Parts: sequence; C-alpha cells; structure tokens
Amino acid sequence: MLVSGFGSNLQTFIDGSQTGDLPIDIVGVISNKEGVYGLERARNAGIPERCIPHGQFSSRETFDRSLLTQLREWQAELVVLAGFMRILSNGFVKHFENRLINIHPSLLPNYTGLNTHQRVLEDSEKSHGASVHFVIPELDKGPVIIQGKLKINSDDTAETLQQRVHSIEHQIYPLAIKWFAEGRLSVTADGVLLDGEKSAKQVITFN
Repeated sequence: MLVSGFGSNLQTFIDGSQTGDLPIDIVGVISNKEGVYGLERARNAGIPERCIPHGQFSSRETFDRSLLTQLREWQAELVVLAGFMRILSNGFVKHFENRLINIHPSLLPNYTGLNTHQRVLEDSEKSHGASVHFVIPELDKGPVIIQGKLKINSDDTAETLQQRVHSIEHQIYPLAIKWFAEGRLSVTADGVLLDGEKSAKQVITFN
C-alpha cells in the first residue's frame, strides 16, 4: 500500500485484515514522505514499511522504478493507493494494469483533480461522494468499481463535506478491495463487472 500522510484508509485495511473481514495480507506500506503517521500505523501493526522520499530522485520515472523494486521484493499482487499524493508514471501504471486501485473524493467522472469539496459547493451540486477505481495513465479516468453517494446539505462546508466523504471512503474502499481479493471483479470495455454483471449495487447511497 502507498501512503503520503495520516493513513486513515490504511487503518481500515489493517483493521479488516486483522479481524478477518478482509481476506488480504498487507505485505508492506511505502510512503514518499518521511515521518507520516501512515508509516507508524504500519509499524504498530507489525507490517513492513519503508520511506522512499520522491525528492531524492531526478525524475518521476526513476522514483517509480524504486517503488517497483520494493513492491517486487514484497511480491505485491495488488497496489492500493491510500492517500498517496503522487501522480504515477505511465510505465508504473501499465505494469500494474488492473492491479492498481485508488479512491477519489468525487462522483467520477465529475470533478477529477483537487479541491473537489469546494468545487461541488461552488457549482451548487446536489450530490457528492467518493469513487473507487482502477488506475490508468489518464488521471482519475480509470474504470469505477464502486461509488458512495451522499446528498449535500444546505449548511455543508468544504470541511464538513470532507468529513462526510471520508466516512464513506472507509466503507466503500475496503469493500472494493474485498471484491478484488475474492476474484469477483473483472474489467471489460463496458467497465468493471461484479460477479460478471454491471450492477446498480455498485453505487451505495449514504445519509
């Protein structure tokens, strides 16, 4: 798993793997920033962790090659971006095609990029949420696995929306990883299929 900060989504994966709710073995955690709490979460759980500061590399590609070397050493079968704030090179993404998953705080394909909570408020949107998706070279454009949707309240701010969306993330992200681990996901030209079907249950509405 790749992190850049606090690692709250990482903690949901750690908790799920420890209780048996998530049929995964977290083989390691990498951060591109030193001293982040995500690495401490890994240490506390007895998970191998490593910091690879991106500033020590001359290019995105050389940094990504270092990531790849470590992931190969750990024999990682799936790479999960748990708050990893780096754009990955095309070569890295293609190496892990359909085995690289991210979560984005919007209802994709709407509001790719940054500052999504403020942008939906400025546009007077009625709904907001989060999307778990496979990563492709185009930023935030990969096939969506599952979305969590909520209604925007009249008194919501960017801060309250961030908190509400975080709560959704902690529920839908582990579910998507569980589906992957169970072999229930497939990617076709029509998008992601769950148990061979493109089902409405891949969109969950929250209060």
